Amino acid sequence: MSVGPAWEVREDSGAASWVTVRLSFADGARIDVLAVVCAGCVFFEEVRARPALSPDDLTVLADWIEEPLLEACGLGAGPGAEGGATGARRARPVWPYGAEGRRQIAHAYRAAQEEGADPVLAVMSATGYGRRKSLVLIAQARDAGLLPPRHARR
Repeated sequence: MSVGPAWEVREDSGAASWVTVRLSFADGARIDVLAVVCAGCVFFEEVRARPALSPDDLTVLADWIEEPLLEACGLGAGPGAEGGATGARRARPVWPYGAEGRRQIAHAYRAAQEEGADPVLAVMSATGYGRRKSLVLIAQARDAGLLPPRHARR
């Protein structure tokens, strides 16, 4: 397994790090992961595997790479370290569906904008979803009229 930093974005209150992970197996199988580490949480941005992985395999993959990934970002599970892997997987926060979920997404988005933080990262942290899914949820909140249009109409 190899873990390497891809890039990092720093804000006033913290940082988000994108990290590449490559797992190579003796039989020629390979898994490449682009992950985001933000506020002690790990999000998969992209996973490429040859041969393809099943949903159950993705769950196991998270267990395999969580500890090395957090250690690479300085959040390892060594003695006295907080935020590292403890053997149990982190559960995604419970997020309501429908209108209530869209209202909460709009609230998290606007609160981050007012604080000068990245609103997409705020939605990612609140929902536990990756960037792509969070952008879809933000678009749904815009479509419901809870957020202003992305571009001014002429």
